[in-house]
Amino acid sequence: MALNSVNTNVGAAIALQNLNKTNAMLSTTQERINTGLKVGSAKDNGAIFAIAQSQRSEVSALNAVSESLSRGQSVVDVSMAAGESVSDMLTQLKEKALAASDTGLDTTSRNALKEDFASIRDQIKKTLTNATFNGINLIDGSDANIKALANASGTSTLTVAGQNMSLGGSVITLATNATFATATSASNLLATIDTSIKNVSTSLSKLGTSSKALENHAGFVSKLQDAMEAGIGNLVDADMAKESAKLQALQTKQQLGIQALSIANQSTSTVLSLFR
Repeated sequence: MALNSVNTNVGAAIALQNLNKTNAMLSTTQERINTGLKVGSAKDNGAIFAIAQSQRSEVSALNAVSESLSRGQSVVDVSMAAGESVSDMLTQLKEKALAASDTGLDTTSRNALKEDFASIRDQIKKTLTNATFNGINLIDGSDANIKALANASGTSTLTVAGQNMSLGGSVITLATNATFATATSASNLLATIDTSIKNVSTSLSKLGTSSKALENHAGFVSKLQDAMEAGIGNLVDADMAKESAKLQALQTKQQLGIQALSIANQSTSTVLSLFR
């Protein structure tokens, strides 16, 4: 190094520039280690940050889709549970009506069967009324259908059709006040009850298919979220092993830079020897 000036120390300036550069790189590496992100803000990489934010928005929106599907599935499952109970009670009604159709039965026994029949019939009404989840009832005729979100933009939905199982309807054709007083009237109810049992089974099958569709789509949405989160990680996550190794190298480089700056600052003192 030429010792011709005490006003300008080129060596020190260069050493300081290199030290500042090392410190900046060290700061970046430490931030990546602290956050686990190589792109933590738009200043790190504007394009990648924008893409990652867009995908994070999609993932967040899919949470709403998952919740909507879960609510829809719960509504359908409650309806199915109630419908299965109704089917069981219709079978019990058939048993009572068949027993009452026996011409050899005395009046007292038939009246007892009649009371049981009326009690079970009224229980069907109560079951249908109570088959509500989140204010929605798919089997009492109050709700024609429900819709669950199917995508993050809200442009697609899954529709579950309601199954009106109210007494005297198209599914359960047994009248709300159906009863019997004689063996003949009890026998006449059997065909109606049989039809109702078959119709309820068909309705339950439709609800079951809808519930499975909601379940399958919820599973797909969950997998989609996982894949998108992995994709976001590929874009912005830091390689911690690489950053750890880089941290060690930069810390060593920082110490060397400090030493180099110290040497450069001391070099001008040799100019004094020229004046002794």
